[in-house]
Amino acid sequence: MKIIYKYLFKKFLGPFALTFFFALFILLMQFLWKYVDDLVGKGLEISIILEFLFYASATFVSLAAPLAVLLSSLMTFGSLGEQYEIIAMKSAGISIRKLIFSLALCSFLIACGSFWFADQVAPKAHFKMKSLLRNIKDQKPTLSIEEGVFYDGFDNYSIRVGKKDRNNVDIYDVLLFDHTKYQGSSTFTYAKKGRMQITDDQMYMLFYLFDGFHWDESNNSKSTDNNQLLRFKFSEHYKRLDISSFKFEKSEESFYSKQNQALSNAEIKKMIDTVKCSVENNNNDILATFLSSSYSFKHFILPENLFLTDSIPPNIPYSELSAKEKTEMLDKVIALKNEFKNGLNVNREYKKFLYTNMASCRIEWLRKYIFSIACIVFFFVGAPLGSIIRKGGIAVPLVITVAFFSSYFMLSIFGEKIAKGGVVSPWFGMWLSTFVLLPICTFLTYQASVDSALLSSEELQKRIRQLNLKKIFVRKKNESTTTHP
Repeated sequence: MKIIYKYLFKKFLGPFALTFFFALFILLMQFLWKYVDDLVGKGLEISIILEFLFYASATFVSLAAPLAVLLSSLMTFGSLGEQYEIIAMKSAGISIRKLIFSLALCSFLIACGSFWFADQVAPKAHFKMKSLLRNIKDQKPTLSIEEGVFYDGFDNYSIRVGKKDRNNVDIYDVLLFDHTKYQGSSTFTYAKKGRMQITDDQMYMLFYLFDGFHWDESNNSKSTDNNQLLRFKFSEHYKRLDISSFKFEKSEESFYSKQNQALSNAEIKKMIDTVKCSVENNNNDILATFLSSSYSFKHFILPENLFLTDSIPPNIPYSELSAKEKTEMLDKVIALKNEFKNGLNVNREYKKFLYTNMASCRIEWLRKYIFSIACIVFFFVGAPLGSIIRKGGIAVPLVITVAFFSSYFMLSIFGEKIAKGGVVSPWFGMWLSTFVLLPICTFLTYQASVDSALLSSEELQKRIRQLNLKKIFVRKKNESTTTHP
């Protein structure tokens, strides 16, 4: 038995490792395609891009693990069934149920590892990834001056280079516009040739211009009648432009530290308790507002005890007030009513925000458990289904995996959306996809344990032959030819 179990583990762990990294690569490429516009054209070092992809890949481990378990279990048991190894093990007295439950321990260990990674490593990776992505988005496009094209990447400057040598230093036919005075193109510099160079600290671009002239017709005074034209020739001219904004810098990594995805379950639990305290305080504020308004209504409405304003004496019945005083009293009552109503609306919106925040925290708290349990659930889908269909390789298992995982993922997204919208509780919305899969994996495990051929390829081919589709098509063709001679 130990030899058979070792053989099963080796046969399962090999495809699992392969399919895990394959699924991780697919998820990472999908993620990279989403942010490709933020990465291209920024002049980023390859180390920055690799660091970003490394952090991003760590956030997909909990999603790639159940996908890899499903595909590898299908491949393993499909290969065992195709090569008649399952039949040989059954003849030795080992039931398919023992084979499945022996590898279930392996899927349980994978689920535990996936949960630990999602709870301890993935939040830190998400935090690092979001901080790095923010820095990349703030990065300006790389400095790239092309021939014959105006480049306006500098702050308040634009430059056109007619020709540029291969060394990217010597330039010719240079036209530099100065927009620092915000008066259009009234100030520019022209040079027949020049040289450009970036300082060692990557903070400035230096332009050494030769044999040219400077033109300035900007308005330097408040009066428009005294515009002066400044024009001078030069044999050598020096210009320094600030390019510090092109330099990639890592900012403070505290912007995303309070996001739910960047917290462990213990930290999320503390945040949920904090939100509960805020909800309780908000309820107390609503009660205090109600009691305060009730006290004010009581003292302003009772005719024997009126305290409206300083102009109306107390303890005067409403009937003895003048028309002006009655109007003043009613205005005061209406103002109190509006104040109470506005206070309730503010507290209601704040309470709605708190409940939404609490639902988001609970959803993120449950997500780590759900993707871990999905490893076990998908194993009990893939293992019995593989033993039934008896098809090894990767073609048929891959098709089945895509179908099951796509359905599971869409149900997960649907459940999360309705939970965030408050239609159902976060617990029900997040466990919806698992509840749907549990009857399926139970049915498949039972069918495999009783050696059912319901879903086997031979049974499907037999049922297709029984339908005799060829006769049906021939009959329809004959009927169409007789009706249309």
